Amino acid sequence: MSGKKKTTDGEVLIKIENLCKSFGDNVVLDDISMEIRKGEVISVIGPSGCGKSTFIRSLNLLEEPTGGRIIFEGEDITERGVDRRRVREKIGMVFQQFNLFGNMTVKKNMMLAPVKLKLLTKAEAEQKAMELLKMVGLEDKADNYPSQLSGGQKQRVAIARSLAMNPDVMLFDEPTSALDPEMVNEVLNIMNRLAEEGMTMVVVTHEMGFAKGVSTRAIFIDGGKIQEDDTPENVFTNPKNERLRDFLKSVL
Repeated sequence: MSGKKKTTDGEVLIKIENLCKSFGDNVVLDDISMEIRKGEVISVIGPSGCGKSTFIRSLNLLEEPTGGRIIFEGEDITERGVDRRRVREKIGMVFQQFNLFGNMTVKKNMMLAPVKLKLLTKAEAEQKAMELLKMVGLEDKADNYPSQLSGGQKQRVAIARSLAMNPDVMLFDEPTSALDPEMVNEVLNIMNRLAEEGMTMVVVTHEMGFAKGVSTRAIFIDGGKIQEDDTPENVFTNPKNERLRDFLKSVL
């Protein structure tokens, strides 16, 4: 797997300041600050239970931060009164478990949000859905139901569905973890293509090949903190953090 890797001096899309998240006495995210720039592909790695999924789910407020600020395109989206639905229109999210509506065809799954939110007419949404299905290699599955698809196909539909909203950034929460091994590459290939086309992406992943080969940055989270944030080359070949060195020994 090899994408177009580049560093970027793009504008800051998301600025995270002192982000904290606790569940009762359990501190899951502990004072995280970082910036995500346009065109970056950031892989978030770390052991299970380290706070990776909570971190990415906080970026579009699926998890309510306990403290700190998230500034998206210049707006503090953690402020009271912010229209979260409007924010999420510009922050695409792909989950582990696809989250497709089983009673709708693939095409209707993709058309639902753009039409419901009045972003596109029904005809425009249908045209966009077919264009995106063609991009992910599933044009012939438009009238199928999710139950008729493989796991890899479902996840490709889920990615296409997020793209139908024309987001400015895409978040992926372990998008291949629920897939059989032979289906992983078909999803990673789509993500690789998005990276090459300049989509800003934040990816929580166990796929070290993707993190190393496609990302522009790799972030190692452990104990609710960012322990290392560097180029993939440095993170994987010259890790400074002892905990990261131990982690890489266990996964590589």
